[in-house]
Amino acid sequence: MDIFDKCYKDGGYLGILRMMKDKYFSRPVLSAIPGPEMEFAGQKVIIWSINNYLGLAFDEDIKKVSVESAARYSASAPMGSRMLTGNTLEHEALERRLAKFEKKEAAILFNYGYLGVLGTLSSIAHRSDTIIIDKLSHACMIDGTFLAGCKHRFYKHNDMNDLEKQLHKANEDRKGGILIVTEGVFGMRGDLAKLDKICELKKQYDARLFVDDAHGCGVMGPTGRGTAEHFGVMDQVDLYFSTFAKSFAAIGGFTAGDQDVIRYIRYNARTQIFAKSLPMIYVDTINATFDKLEKEPEHRERVWEVTRLLQSGLKELGFTLGDTQSPVTPVYIPAETEIAMKIIVYLREKKGIFVSGVMYPVVPKGIILLRMIPTAGHTNEHIEKTLAGFKDLRDEFHLQLDSVEV
Repeated sequence: MDIFDKCYKDGGYLGILRMMKDKYFSRPVLSAIPGPEMEFAGQKVIIWSINNYLGLAFDEDIKKVSVESAARYSASAPMGSRMLTGNTLEHEALERRLAKFEKKEAAILFNYGYLGVLGTLSSIAHRSDTIIIDKLSHACMIDGTFLAGCKHRFYKHNDMNDLEKQLHKANEDRKGGILIVTEGVFGMRGDLAKLDKICELKKQYDARLFVDDAHGCGVMGPTGRGTAEHFGVMDQVDLYFSTFAKSFAAIGGFTAGDQDVIRYIRYNARTQIFAKSLPMIYVDTINATFDKLEKEPEHRERVWEVTRLLQSGLKELGFTLGDTQSPVTPVYIPAETEIAMKIIVYLREKKGIFVSGVMYPVVPKGIILLRMIPTAGHTNEHIEKTLAGFKDLRDEFHLQLDSVEV
C-alpha cells in the first residue's frame, strides 16, 4: 500500500468536495480587501462570513500605521525567535499592555492564535495532569490537549452537572493538576461558557481554568475585555487567551496570567521557542488597533447595534438562532445536503448575500447552519437587504422553520 493512496479517494475532511475540485463551498475565492462588501464570482456581495467584528480590517488610521511600519521594518524584522534574536522592547511593551488590559500580571505573544493555544496547553499540562475540556471547544484546544499527552476528559457542552461529574472522577485518582478548558464565546453557536459557574466548580475541586476568548475579546463586556468581564470573573480566570485575527483584524495571539506561570510558558511553549518572532508590522498594527478599542467605544457599540437588528429581524421571519448571546449569529435551517447547497447558491447568486454553511456532524443531520458574523462595518441597508433575501429564501424554498430543533 502506498501512503499516498488516501489522496486519490474521498476520505478525510470534505473529501467529496476535494474530489470535485470544489472552490465554491470550500476555499471560495474572494477579493483580498476585507469589508462588509466584497467581490465573489464576478459580483459584489454582502459578506457575513468574516470575523471583522469592530470593522477595523481596513480602517484608514490603522492602515497608515501598517504602511509606515512596513516602510520602516519591511516584512522581516525582527529576525529570529524571541528566545534568541527576535526579542524587542516593542514586543515586551505590547505584552505589558495586553496584560494590563486583561488585568493580569503578564502576557506572552504568539505568532498565530492556533499556535498560541497549542503552545500554552502543551507546555502547562504534563503527563500526570488532567485536562477537562468542553466537547464543542475549537479544534486548536482539542489538538493542544492531545499534544500535551496528559489525561483528558470531555464534558457535555456547557453542562455544569457533567463538568462536576468529570471533575469528581478526575479527583478520585488524582496525581497531578487539573485544567478546565473552554471557549468564552463558542465560535460556531454563539453561546457563552457559563464562566461564573465554572469558576465556582474550579474552586470547589481545586482546578485551574483556561479560556480561549477569540470571539469575546474586543466585543464582550462593558469595556470589551471579554467574556470573563461580562460575567465579572476576570480575576478567577487563570489563563486568558485570545487571538488578534478577529476584533484586532491582524495576525497573532496572546495568553495572559500570573507572572510566574507566563514565564514558565515563555520558556516551555515549543510553538514560541522554535518560531520566528511576531513581525514588527503586526506589533505596531495591534497597538494602533488597541488605541481604537480603548478610545473609540463606538465601534463596539455599533457591532452590538448591528447584531440586535440582524438577529431580531431573522427571528421575526421565523428563523431559529439557537442560544446565541453574542454577535455570532447561527441560522439553523431544516435541509438535507443537496437542498442546503442550493440554499447557499441561492443566497450568494440570486440575492448577493455571502454566507458560509455548516452541516453534519457539526450540527444534527437534516440541518444546515448558516453562520453569520455582524460587524461594525455593516450598514442598515446591508441588514435590510439581507433580511429581504432571507424572507425570499424562506418563501421560495417553502422552508418549514418551526420544525428546527437544535
